Order: sequence, then C-alpha cells, then structure tokens
Amino acid sequence: MTRPSPEVERLAAQRLAADEQRITGTRRASVSLGQAWRAFVRHPSPWMIATTLMFGMVARLLVGHWRWTDAVLPLALVAAFPVIEWVIHVCVLHWRPRRLGPVELDTLLARKHRAHHADPRDIPLVFIPWQVLAWLLPTYLALAFWAFPRDGLGLTFVVAVTGLGFAYEWTHYLVHSDYRPRSKTYRAVWRNHRLHHYKNEHYWFTVTTAGTADRILGTYPEIADVETSPTVRALHAAESSA
Repeated sequence: MTRPSPEVERLAAQRLAADEQRITGTRRASVSLGQAWRAFVRHPSPWMIATTLMFGMVARLLVGHWRWTDAVLPLALVAAFPVIEWVIHVCVLHWRPRRLGPVELDTLLARKHRAHHADPRDIPLVFIPWQVLAWLLPTYLALAFWAFPRDGLGLTFVVAVTGLGFAYEWTHYLVHSDYRPRSKTYRAVWRNHRLHHYKNEHYWFTVTTAGTADRILGTYPEIADVETSPTVRALHAAESSA
C-alpha cells in the first residue's frame, strides 16, 4: 500500500486529536514520568505481578543449573508476545456476550474491557483485574513445576511471562495517563493504542508495540481510510441492536 502524503497524515492526526477532545473533554496538564510511576504503583495489579516476578527471579537464581534453553525461552516469548497480546485482545477482551440457553456466556475481563472502552480515562479500569491475577499468577507457578522438563526452565518461564505482564501493565497505564510521549518509539506506541480507543475499535489491537501484530494480521489500516466508529465507546452496541 502506498504511504499517504505528509499532508494526509497531518490531517488524519488532527482528526484523531479532535475525536479525543470531543470524547474526553479538556485534559489535565502533562505529568512527569516519575509522577506517572508513583500513581502506577498505588494500584494492586503492579504489586501482584511484581511480587510473583521477584519470587521467580530469586527462586531461579537459587535453583541454578542454567541451560541454553533458559535464554531461548524468554526470547521466544518476547518475539511471540505481540501476537499473543493481539489474540487476547481480540478473542478475550473483545468477547461478545453470548447466550447458551438460559446461561449468558460473558467474562469479567470482557465486562471490564467494555467499561474501559466506555471511559478510557477511568484509570482503575486500565489494569488487569486483581480477581483475574489471583488465579492467573498461581497458574503460572503451577505450570512452572508441572509443565516443564526441569524446575529451572519453569522458573525461567515465570520470570519471562511476569516480566512481560509487568511491561504490559506499565505501558497500558502510561498510554492512558497524562504522561505525554517524548521518544519516537513511545510516541508510536501511544498513537497506535489511542487510535484503537478514539478512532475505531476494530483496528490497532497491539498495546506494547506499534502495530507489529496488527500489520501481520491485517488490522493496521491507514488512518485516513478509516471512519471514526460510532461504537468505539460502546463495544458490540451495533450487534446488540441488530
């Protein structure tokens, strides 16, 4: 696809800014990275993930017996994480409630994510719900000792997956905070996720990278080619009214 001209990109960026202004109203002044961090650690999710991460790191050092697979596994998880993130976002967070007879099939994660789209400025909704982490983190620890050929590799898995989880929480929080991008890399990540929330919920699903999996999986269109979705703040509203 031919890259749009700078003028087209500029106009698209202006439209995105106008969309966000219309939805969120007047924004507070930008905060520093330190202020953002101090606000971030007031929430339970970062502490739950960080505690598991620290436990995994200490246990891994105590177990020892390093092998080459202890380097390959984290690298493989990092490489796969954008696609994993995309799949979770599309299939779990954007799950459309369904009925199976008298039972409604819906999840806490999907309900919280719909609320997050309704109000992207509600910071507690940015985080993974602590109720989910309460069973997910012990599951990681159980997998470490039951699903891997040796305990050391299992603990390497715990360190890698919780490290990625912490990075996800911090990035997602930062995008929704009043911290303004200063680096080119973070500006691209920031722009990508805000397009998802303020432009069209059917595209731009990656959070910690600037559209890597979106480019692969066909959800990274040119901004100028995408209309602002009327349901960007009300996921599945069109399906519900159909």
